[in-house]
Amino acid sequence: MADFLPLLIELGTEELPPKALPELAQAFYDGVLKGLAARRIEVKSDAGQLPAGPLYSPRRLAVFLPAVATQQPVQHSEVLGPYTNIGLDAEGKPTPALLGFAQKNGIEWEKLDRVTDAKGMRFVARSSRPGAATATLLAEITAEALKALPVPKPMRWGDRDYAFVRPAHWLVMLLGRDVAPGEVLGLKSDRMSRGHRFHHAKPVWLNDAGEYLQALREAKVLADPRERRERVRAEIAAAAKEAGGQARVLPELLEEVNCLVEWPKAILCSFEREFLRVPQEALILTMETNQKFFPVLDAEGKLSEKFIGIANLESKDPAEIRKGYERVIRPRFADAKFFFDEDLKQPLDAWMTGLATVTFQQKLGSYADRAARVARLAGIIAETLGADSLKANRAASLAKCDLLSRMVGEFPELQGKMGRHYALASGEPADVADAIDEAYAPRFSGDAIAASPLGRLLAVADRLDTIAGGFAAGLKPSGNKDPFALRRNAQGLARTLIEGQMDLDLGALLDDANAGLPRELTWAPSTELYDFILERLRAYYAEQGVPGTQFDAVAEVRPGSLLDFDKRLKAIAEFARLREAASLAAANKRIRNILRKVEGSIPPVVDASLLAEPAEQVLHDALASALADTDPLLAQRDYVGTLKRLAALQAPVDNFFDRTMVMAEDAALRDNRLALLKLIADRFAAVAAVEQLSAG
Repeated sequence: MADFLPLLIELGTEELPPKALPELAQAFYDGVLKGLAARRIEVKSDAGQLPAGPLYSPRRLAVFLPAVATQQPVQHSEVLGPYTNIGLDAEGKPTPALLGFAQKNGIEWEKLDRVTDAKGMRFVARSSRPGAATATLLAEITAEALKALPVPKPMRWGDRDYAFVRPAHWLVMLLGRDVAPGEVLGLKSDRMSRGHRFHHAKPVWLNDAGEYLQALREAKVLADPRERRERVRAEIAAAAKEAGGQARVLPELLEEVNCLVEWPKAILCSFEREFLRVPQEALILTMETNQKFFPVLDAEGKLSEKFIGIANLESKDPAEIRKGYERVIRPRFADAKFFFDEDLKQPLDAWMTGLATVTFQQKLGSYADRAARVARLAGIIAETLGADSLKANRAASLAKCDLLSRMVGEFPELQGKMGRHYALASGEPADVADAIDEAYAPRFSGDAIAASPLGRLLAVADRLDTIAGGFAAGLKPSGNKDPFALRRNAQGLARTLIEGQMDLDLGALLDDANAGLPRELTWAPSTELYDFILERLRAYYAEQGVPGTQFDAVAEVRPGSLLDFDKRLKAIAEFARLREAASLAAANKRIRNILRKVEGSIPPVVDASLLAEPAEQVLHDALASALADTDPLLAQRDYVGTLKRLAALQAPVDNFFDRTMVMAEDAALRDNRLALLKLIADRFAAVAAVEQLSAG
């Protein structure tokens, strides 16, 4: 039995790209595990005090495994040789072919084993040899793992023939206390790591693989990203508390900062209060995006004049670092203030005429054309919902004006947000101003939909035009390509209609959207656009754990309103939990299969005088009662009540199929029974295609 020892592999580099670092580290870790598994080297990832997993910092990629077998298991090989009719002559003596095979494999021919397959009996050479020591295989495994990393443009350095994402400077490969021999990227393996560039600018001797994290801590490097992330978080929290506020910590910014530092230390900074006259979205954006700083908000969630930077060292003079952070942010804030002040010199609608000079999309015209189309759709939706069509038209007409502002020209991410500020400054109603901003919601996956009714209306109108226009302009998504972000827009549209409780006929709206497009374009049929939106809706519900069969049951009946779709889906979920559901789903599937094969027309009503069998009489009476009870429920869209009432048909339906032959020889009896079945199928289909729930 092989011994187990901790394994450490560390590649030291120049600073790695922070946004790619977690993915690179995970791929390196996975690659090492794959290489060990391919060589049948056992790994116990849950052994030891230190957790297995990828380790990384800006200057290193590392893999630590607490228990790895020190040797491969015995290696067995099996080489197939000639069949016996070829290997032996008529007298049973070996032929040259068999002797050559035996000699090649170093075995006397009499000692060869024999196996039988579909073609007959053949000779086979079997052998065993001791497994190789793990340490001798680590260089090869490491090289394979590094070569497989997702590095689109590897770079070369010096006069070396090797290429990697950044120049590599040291390599550690330790199995327990022993250095595993080998060379990777021109670097010979060693036990010498390196500490913090400033706090510990000298090699770090690693006595044992299991001492790695502690040895680097003493050298002012937190190599475990989980530990480092929590240190960053704690430092931010302490600095924010000192400032008397709450830091805004976006997960993606926290992760990026975590990949920029090895020994994090928070520095509390401030800026001049006069900058707070600028909309806080602009200040926050430049702090987070350009400088990787964390804004500090007050108790009301408004930006304060404090912010937090994360230094990569524990300075003896933090005041100097603070001055540096404050110095770099000041000119950016000054620019934002200048842009804002200049933009305020004219009302928002003054930019309206300029939209005609800005191309939205070559085939779809200018932003003025787009604004007119969206305004038209917003008016149609407003009339349908009984909303203020004048406000809807005004909000839609102004929604893209901020694209011509200096602020949005510098910070495109502020589209809509600046429009809201400029609308308020221009005296526009607050709900119109809010709608200009909310038209972009949801801005990303997981973001909330527009908060106000007018904002939701504008968001729907905007996405209808985007989707219909994108398809007409030939920008339909294909594979991973979606240049017009139509998938995101489709899900945003669906979510807004459902979560915003907007009971609108989607097919009719898509027809309206198509009707507003340039006449020379070939519009996609509204049915195709509906199906596209439905596929995004499938993903939306899948994330909520809705089974695909339940989604398909509703999708098959193609409700016009997505809010109505949602109600039907909730009803199907409740129906599926009933004990009668499985039997009724199977029965409906059987009914659909029967009706699909029928040639000619089926009578629209059942003739009671032709009900010959007791089972069909009972079913007819039960169905008549169920139809009468569910007519008002369907009128009220009470789909839950409808399906629960229809569930009572399970026993008479099952009894009917057990005791009655549907396809009777008598044509009148057969057609009457088919009419009875069609009434059942149609009533269930008034809610959903419940046969989709059947596993049969």
